[in-house]
Amino acid sequence: MLLLAGVAAAGNSAAVPGLGPATWYPSWDLALSPSSGLVTVLLVGAAGLGGLTVLAGLRSGFALTPRQVLLAAVSTVLLFTVLPPLGSADHLSYLAYGRIAAAGDDPYVVDPGTWRGGTDPVAGAIQPPWQHTTSVYGPVATAAQALVAWAGGGSLRLTVWFWEILCGLAFLAVALALDRLTRHDPRARSRAWVLWTLNPLLLGQLVLGGHLDVIAVAFAIGAIALASRHPVPAGLLIGAAVGSKITFGLFALAILWGLRGRPRPELVRHAGVMALAALAVLVPAHLWSGPHTYDQLHQASRQVSLATPWRLVTNQLDPVFGSTVRDVVGPVAMGLGAVLVVLLLRRLLRVPTGAGDPETAAMARAAFALAAGWLLMTPYALPWYDSMVWAPLALLTPTLLDGALLARLFVLVLAYIPGRVVGMSERVEDITLGFRKSVAPWLELAVIVVVILWTLLRTNDFHSGKSGVASGEMKDDGERRGSSADWKTNSTPAGPTD
Repeated sequence: MLLLAGVAAAGNSAAVPGLGPATWYPSWDLALSPSSGLVTVLLVGAAGLGGLTVLAGLRSGFALTPRQVLLAAVSTVLLFTVLPPLGSADHLSYLAYGRIAAAGDDPYVVDPGTWRGGTDPVAGAIQPPWQHTTSVYGPVATAAQALVAWAGGGSLRLTVWFWEILCGLAFLAVALALDRLTRHDPRARSRAWVLWTLNPLLLGQLVLGGHLDVIAVAFAIGAIALASRHPVPAGLLIGAAVGSKITFGLFALAILWGLRGRPRPELVRHAGVMALAALAVLVPAHLWSGPHTYDQLHQASRQVSLATPWRLVTNQLDPVFGSTVRDVVGPVAMGLGAVLVVLLLRRLLRVPTGAGDPETAAMARAAFALAAGWLLMTPYALPWYDSMVWAPLALLTPTLLDGALLARLFVLVLAYIPGRVVGMSERVEDITLGFRKSVAPWLELAVIVVVILWTLLRTNDFHSGKSGVASGEMKDDGERRGSSADWKTNSTPAGPTD
């Protein structure tokens, strides 16, 4: 965390977009302008230490009290929110769209590079190659961006600070939801601390990186936590999640999966109330955002990022068949993702969860399966996208999936160091892009193969080495027998509860 904070505090670099003249209020930096080589070495070191931290936590658990965890998480979030974001320039795109929307114009039609001649202090700060790209985000996300831009009052640093505060609060909200869902079992609770609350890789990507995904995850996990007993707030939250990023509609399907065991009249009534609550968010939001809200989705659906295995395919076929390959890759990836979801769901029925309520447990399994199926097979993936799978993963008991998804996240984090497309020396660009193009796709493909093989295994052993949380005996429907105290474990105790 200190390595990451140090890179951010150093100011404008290949990892940190500059925020202009210093101000007395955050975001603060020292304007040291370190070299691209130095920040790359520091970020690789931070990623390595972060990955080892999660691995160590998975093997032995964290022997901490809830108060210690709260102090560590809040302190880290507070530190990160007063520093400039690093790892990409996405936050500047968010705020550019928010600035346009706050002024009463349409960010789905007008691009930031054109708006006000590209001279606006906030919208004009957008970085290459996105200056002339209109918004691809949902109307709820745009509303949040507009609110932050309005509060920033035209100051880039202040606007960025407010955005980071929002992301930090969303991260802590997810941590709180996971903690409440696992509070009945110290070991399950400790696992949530390891995989989310004190996960350096996620803290670096979502809080210090200032990515919108954490806000959508907060809405989605909140909906799952409430869906079994409180359909109205759950519906409002899932509507907000879908209205932020449309891919979070997968969590709506997960909620329906968890409720499927109810008698039909009760299921229809409960799901209907949630649907109406979701529409109460989505309909006004889309009326406000207008008819061009999803104009960019088709173009975005044709993109293939450098670090995914699909890039190995397009690199070979693009020269032969041209851009039509991109029109085929998307549907094929969706089909394969659906197959993987089915395989994961079938296997996960026998995996217990840390959620005490059976319906919430079923929702967590389905949310993980749907998110993992999409993320592993989508042609376009970036490290912060993985946040949607790590939140439900924190509610499952240990399996080989822990190591596989940790490897995937670690590789993606490495692949997008230092983060910006400008400011790199020629040598740094050759090394980092070489890894992203030539090494990362094969490693990500290996992760997919491991996950598929795991789904095909026929065993009742869910251990993935020594772990802070282990599974117990299972009924046919996948729920554990007895109380949470009956879980078998070979680990160090996780510490006291509240």
